Amino acid sequence: MMSTPAPEHRAAKPSHSMRFWLRYLIRPHSRLLIVVFLAMLVETGASIAEPWPLKIILDNVVGGHRLPGWLARAIGHWSWGSDAARLAVVAAAGVIAIAALAGAASYLDSYVTEIVGQRVAHDLRLRTYHHLQKLSLRFYDRQQVGSLISTLTTDIGTIQDFVSSDVLTIVMDLLTVLGMLVLMLWLRWDFALIAALATPFLLLFVSRYRTVVKRATREVRANQAEMVAVELQGLQAQRVVHAFGAEEVEERRLRKASQSTLDSALKARSIKSVVSPATGLVVAVCTAVVLWRGALLILAGVVTVGILTVFLSYLTKFFKPVRDLAKMTTSVAQANVAAERIHTVFQAADVIVDRPNARHAGAIRGEIVFDSVSFGYDPRARVLSEVSFTIPAGRLLGVVGPTGSGKSTIISLIPRLYDPIGGLILLDGVDIRDYTVARLRQSIANVFQDTVLFRATIRENIAYGRPSATADEIVAAAKIADAHEFITAMPKGYDTLVGDRGLTLSGGQRQRIGIARAVVRDSPVLILDEPTASLDAETESSVIEALERAMQDRTVILVTHRLALLQDACCILVMKDGRVAEQGGHEELMALHGVYADLFRAQDREPAAAGA
Repeated sequence: MMSTPAPEHRAAKPSHSMRFWLRYLIRPHSRLLIVVFLAMLVETGASIAEPWPLKIILDNVVGGHRLPGWLARAIGHWSWGSDAARLAVVAAAGVIAIAALAGAASYLDSYVTEIVGQRVAHDLRLRTYHHLQKLSLRFYDRQQVGSLISTLTTDIGTIQDFVSSDVLTIVMDLLTVLGMLVLMLWLRWDFALIAALATPFLLLFVSRYRTVVKRATREVRANQAEMVAVELQGLQAQRVVHAFGAEEVEERRLRKASQSTLDSALKARSIKSVVSPATGLVVAVCTAVVLWRGALLILAGVVTVGILTVFLSYLTKFFKPVRDLAKMTTSVAQANVAAERIHTVFQAADVIVDRPNARHAGAIRGEIVFDSVSFGYDPRARVLSEVSFTIPAGRLLGVVGPTGSGKSTIISLIPRLYDPIGGLILLDGVDIRDYTVARLRQSIANVFQDTVLFRATIRENIAYGRPSATADEIVAAAKIADAHEFITAMPKGYDTLVGDRGLTLSGGQRQRIGIARAVVRDSPVLILDEPTASLDAETESSVIEALERAMQDRTVILVTHRLALLQDACCILVMKDGRVAEQGGHEELMALHGVYADLFRAQDREPAAAGA
């Protein structure tokens, strides 16, 4: 059944975003987060207690006001110095004790929060990459690799930074606001009302502002992803860029993408810059009112200088978290946009899944049957229509036809890189969807037209399809592929490091390593997709000999334009416009004097024309 792809980085619904935060960020690390929360409570208490030693000095040491009963009884047992001197020592010791307690709590919550942030990023990176590995090629046909890399790096990095630092700040600010509001109400309820009345307006402003910032942030992230995609594509195609002298073209493309990123970033910054002046003005008005009212009450003897000092300290600390929360809107918006982009990857429906009770094991002989198989990359445009054929186990099937006729699509359906939209594909009489994806693909080895090698040793590249292969098995596979001789001639032999995509090797060397990779996999089915198309005649000859050795006792599907390779095939499919135009053995198709015969005679004349 064909799945429907999710549009690229579609915005996640709020409920989905909430489930994302709960599932991936909170639940797995709930115990550590409890430790962080307890440390924050201690740090908040220390912050609230911070101005009280100063109040004691101003009111009780300098101002001579009476001490609270419990404190007077506590220091009354001390026999040294005056009451004022003893009280000054208590205040000084209180400053040190509060600072030490706050420092210890701050260290604990900062360190543990960093642990949580790093683990969240690690888990998210692995989960996201794992999900990407499960997606069919249909998903990648519609995605920019650069955008996905941006999600795996920048978006996950944004989540990590948010969890490691911003969450700590937000929770601390909320606790501080709540604690100080309670104490301000206890000290002077009329003063506290000034702050309380201003807070809803600030929160309303922040709420409205958050929507605008989130929209601007989403635009910035989309432009950044596009810029990464342009950079990645340009760097991956350096050989082509240099060959065509297109350096300026690539620079113009990057300049355009970078300019779009710059414009959107400046636009977002202009919106974000409104917050600080707006909240600063509200804070200034509230502070001015408290100062004016407090001065009058001190003159009237209603409040002490110490109480006003504590209240002003609280007022400053009260509005600082409010201002921080307003500024934090940017970080929250960035984290939400990052979460949306990551969640969009998880929402992608192009997942090749195992059916319930799918087969995990069992010997596979390699008989393949296509029964009226249809497929289209776009449901409205079919690439294959009602394709049927049978390959007996251990035999060779050739697939030929013009470009775009559906040859590569056929071999992509066998290992379930895509699923057909109609018909059945059987392996040993069993629907391939009744095998687990892992078991199905273990039974298939591939040699592609352009063998992709990884930045690793030759040994690791050959063993890529079966990492458990022994050194002897790797060497044996290389000998079958006619690669052992040139490998051992290299300075480090099988431990020679291959550059990105294997471009440090010749095309023939890459192809023979690709054949060795397929051989060491030891699978009953071998798929060859134009394995000699890009090789010169001499290299092609050696590669063909290696392929003939690799094809022994295997079911082989060979897609090729070189019809001379197919004379021993049990069956040859001639594809045209997504349908089987002709089907049969070489002699049978030649006798038809149809499409295959015309193609074969045309290729047979090419060497003579070249010799003339």
